Amino acid sequence: MKNRSPFSERPGFLAVTLVLLIGAALAISSFCQGGTSVLYSIAGPTFLRAVDDNYSPVAIQIQAILHYATSRQTPQQSRKEIGVSFQVLKSRAPCNFLVFGLGFDSLMWASLNPRGTTLFLEEDPKWVQSVLKDAPQLRAQTVRYRTQLKEADKLLSSYRSKRSCSPSEAVLRGNTECRLALHNLPDEVYDKEWDLIMIDAPRGYFPEAPGRMAAIFSAAVMARRRRGSGVTHVFLHDVDRKVEKAFANEFLCRKFLVKAVGRLWHFEIPSAANVTHGDGSRFC
Repeated sequence: MKNRSPFSERPGFLAVTLVLLIGAALAISSFCQGGTSVLYSIAGPTFLRAVDDNYSPVAIQIQAILHYATSRQTPQQSRKEIGVSFQVLKSRAPCNFLVFGLGFDSLMWASLNPRGTTLFLEEDPKWVQSVLKDAPQLRAQTVRYRTQLKEADKLLSSYRSKRSCSPSEAVLRGNTECRLALHNLPDEVYDKEWDLIMIDAPRGYFPEAPGRMAAIFSAAVMARRRRGSGVTHVFLHDVDRKVEKAFANEFLCRKFLVKAVGRLWHFEIPSAANVTHGDGSRFC
């Protein structure tokens, strides 16, 4: 989601494009015949068995099929990586899905959560305007980060000295003292409980980039403060990079890692009220 250059064409996605083209054709047929969901054509027989026969498509799913069937743009995650999140969405949708990053795959994520709430958080206001111009039905907000990638080591070693960053005390809204806390997000982000959180932004590949330190920390805080039942599913992309891996180990916790595919890690993080997190001084 973070690159602004056109996506490279990967042979593996030619099959996806073919499926989408077939899906678009089936969509036209289903509209004429009053048939089943267009989304069946995207996900195949597995999804077809998982939903009600009376299911009908929503507008964003139809637009997603038409978009990907007629575009040379492909999602940045691999098919296997996408499949990890898809399996969870298949069982949880409609749900609350928070995505760090806005890009060419955003329409896909929103369409996989029909009738749910999918909100994208993006660092670049101009990029938000560009994407929403072509996909105005997506919901996106701009985020200002207070960190830079070159500060990652210092932030990781010093956060424990700040009570406002401690697992037992950390909150996000208004927490200006803890630099890892995203303190100025839209109220909706704080007021909702997010069932799934995808971290595929902000940029983290040059020293002055914001890095994903605050996104990872804030996702951990949201998950730990969950009041509802069940776990929070957190998906972190680009774990082949040093900072993503180090901050995941510190805040998302290896013991909650349930799946690793390619450059994607999937965590199931329970609420702090439902599990003992050591002596309370560490997240993991």
